Amino acid sequence: MAVTPTFGAIKPSQKQQVLETNYLSFNDGTNDFAQQYLPEIYEAEVERYGNRTLSGFLRMVGAEMPMTSDQVIWSEQNRLHVAYDSVTCASATTLTFALDATAGKDFVSNVVSANDTIVVMDPSSGAELKCFVEISADTSATLATLTVKPYTQIDLHGSGGATEVDLTGQTDLKIFVYGSEFKKGTADGRERSITPSFTQYSNSPIIIKDKFQINGSDTAQIGWVEVATEDGTSGFLWYLKAESETRLRFEDYLEMSLVEGEKVSGTSTLGAGTVGYKGTEGLFAAVGDRGNKINNFSGANGSLADFDSILKNLDTQGAIEENMLFVNRGLALEIDDMLGGVSDGSNGGTAYGLFENSEEMALNLGFSGFRRGSYDFYKTDWKYLNDASTRGATAVSGIEGVLIPAGTSTVYDQILGTNIRRPFLHVRYRASQADDRRMKSWITGSVGGAYTSALDAMQVHFLSERCLVTQGANNFVLFTASNP
Repeated sequence: MAVTPTFGAIKPSQKQQVLETNYLSFNDGTNDFAQQYLPEIYEAEVERYGNRTLSGFLRMVGAEMPMTSDQVIWSEQNRLHVAYDSVTCASATTLTFALDATAGKDFVSNVVSANDTIVVMDPSSGAELKCFVEISADTSATLATLTVKPYTQIDLHGSGGATEVDLTGQTDLKIFVYGSEFKKGTADGRERSITPSFTQYSNSPIIIKDKFQINGSDTAQIGWVEVATEDGTSGFLWYLKAESETRLRFEDYLEMSLVEGEKVSGTSTLGAGTVGYKGTEGLFAAVGDRGNKINNFSGANGSLADFDSILKNLDTQGAIEENMLFVNRGLALEIDDMLGGVSDGSNGGTAYGLFENSEEMALNLGFSGFRRGSYDFYKTDWKYLNDASTRGATAVSGIEGVLIPAGTSTVYDQILGTNIRRPFLHVRYRASQADDRRMKSWITGSVGGAYTSALDAMQVHFLSERCLVTQGANNFVLFTASNP
């Protein structure tokens, strides 16, 4: 007995073979061309998700430049002034601190000299002492010892006076050099010379691929649904939609890979032996490792405390005036609530002055730009963080937004042989006179104008090789819902 499927319920076969159950039946009255009443058909596909593409973020904040190597290396300045943290008050007259020889640290040796004048700060109490350095010595390869005398009391322990500072047993002191003092007629100068060093970072490009394939017969198959895609593709050939969506999805992957990328490290076996995968450092990884992180930011009820802590931290970094905020919907509303609490008249109505004394402007609570302290901020929703198929898939995605400086950095380009200015965030792709791998696309097979093989199909291939360079990550801020 023949099995007659209903429309939309074609039964698959375990093998690729022609069966009557593989096809719709139009001769039993269920799906009959001769039936009296035809359905009303909407030919166009309904775009219920709007524009589904996610790329565009890196084009807004960065640039793209070619590279010819398997690795891109850049150097970043260290700080100008001498400072140490995690300093211990070892006795009434001595301070000690560890020397960290790890690559990338600001100071790997003791550069404090005798006759230097230093500020000793206790972060727990806010107390501080100005001290004169009598002796500066490296007690060992990993420990430095300073013999000091305070300017305003007998020693680091003090004598118990109400105004004196007692640093006995403190292990988390901070010190910095603010100058020096020598007596008249001193023959010798400063005993230690400071040789500047730089911090070096690197990243490697990854190869990203995708492919679309359709057999020759289906390229001539006319459908009843009209194709409509984000890149303008239209018609009644369904494979056009599939090819177009493959291309759009690949373009999104080019950006998503550079945002989410991770280098192979730790206990991962991806880079072991002959496996050969190395990964790449994406934006989130770079800012999480070398930048600033704000966990569970809350700007509700007009509280500026959390946001002001960001400003204070930016003051300790590059203090770049203009910054861009790319945020998800939750964080965008938090910032709007914070600014709305300032502008709704709860502060005596004086906040309207921020909006040219216009109440109508003040009550428009969708803030896109604002100034706080000496910084300008421009806020925009980042679709990637809101989309249900990516970071918006769960209520708590871990990443709520990122603050990106809108400046440029000056670097020496070895190819051009001169200093050039580049955005802090930019993409490097592999290219040479022989091959440009920024975005390659080619067709193989024997269908669609290609005659490269006997395969009765059209294969559309996509390939790119690229990485992201995040320079000056200390000026970036990553907003997280929890510690990633």
